[in-house]
Amino acid sequence: MPRLAGSSKLLRAMNESAALAHLLEPGMLTRADLRRLTELSTPTISEVLRRLTDAGLVTVVGYNSGRPGPNAEIYAADPDAAYAAAVSVRDIGPSGAPSVVAALCDLTGAVRARIENPVDFLHTDPRTALVDVVAELSGAAGVPADRVHHVQLGVPGSYDSGTATIRHVDVPGLNRPGLVPEIAAALGTRVGVDNDVNLAAVAERRRGVAREVDGFALLWLGQEGLGLAIDIAGTLIRGARGGAGEIGYMPLYSPDSTHRKVDLQDLFGGAAILALGRDHGITGGTPYEIVAAAAAAPDASGEFFTHLADRIAVGLAAVIAVLDPSLVVLAGPVAQAGGQTLLTAVKGALRRAAPLESTIAVTTIDDDAVLLGALDAGLTAVREALIASIRDNQA
Repeated sequence: MPRLAGSSKLLRAMNESAALAHLLEPGMLTRADLRRLTELSTPTISEVLRRLTDAGLVTVVGYNSGRPGPNAEIYAADPDAAYAAAVSVRDIGPSGAPSVVAALCDLTGAVRARIENPVDFLHTDPRTALVDVVAELSGAAGVPADRVHHVQLGVPGSYDSGTATIRHVDVPGLNRPGLVPEIAAALGTRVGVDNDVNLAAVAERRRGVAREVDGFALLWLGQEGLGLAIDIAGTLIRGARGGAGEIGYMPLYSPDSTHRKVDLQDLFGGAAILALGRDHGITGGTPYEIVAAAAAAPDASGEFFTHLADRIAVGLAAVIAVLDPSLVVLAGPVAQAGGQTLLTAVKGALRRAAPLESTIAVTTIDDDAVLLGALDAGLTAVREALIASIRDNQA
């Protein structure tokens, strides 16, 4: 960030940034509230609010008449000052084919529009598909495209920020070099990209069972693949090329074995769950449906959950042995479908598998965690950019 010329400009920018940061979080504050929170003088707070109001970032939303004297103006961040869009690419949607789900929120975090479309990526260029879905989203919300200040993409793969390339992804065309810069140029705004499981962890920390912990690991049980997110004190570990957490590729065989190569994905990925369901006479067209059916009638599902949990415990033992997290969250469609029945089975399986200790929980988020995490990440980026812009404008 460029150095601000002169102490008065520096102090003014710091004061405005501090006030806006408070208004973005709790909002609905009077001058007296802001004076107490920032420890600034009354004249300084008045000047800060005037400048933020003139910049279109803050607005008067009401009056407090509960005190003696003139009614106090109540201020809040202007919801329409900026917007964030979130776009999640699913390798398997509700129809069993790839789909894109997207949402748009205002500066307060209120969702203004949400859509989901199946996309045939074999015949549709990803740039076109993703640019079109953001345009459709803006239209549905009645928001001009230039007010969308950040678009956060969630992808079923890893993002190498050094080469701006999506890797370890099965969606056709999504790994094309140069794709992300093309999308940003076409949209005319900032575009962030992250692994879908990392974004689910963002949602879990902000909205789920990981809100109060120092750090945690999130094991994603998806319709197709597996994933791992590693949160250390609120910071996600992504690795040198964005590939940290690609746990499905972990090999599980001896180099001199005569058996075929086996990865963790082969134990409890989507195809393995479908096969396990068939072995136990459980019907369903997707892993989610198989696990949901077993959870709805556990007495009729035989040893399904015992066998599935034993497999999951292999992955959990590796995660806990390396990271020793205080909490491991089971998340993703399969975990949501299995709920407490799956959780109980997994806890028992881990005790049988290894002398390792960690608290295991199942996600409490019943919505699309990837989309929610992308919204949270996008909104954070927009707010940080607005605060930074105040300082830059004082340079």
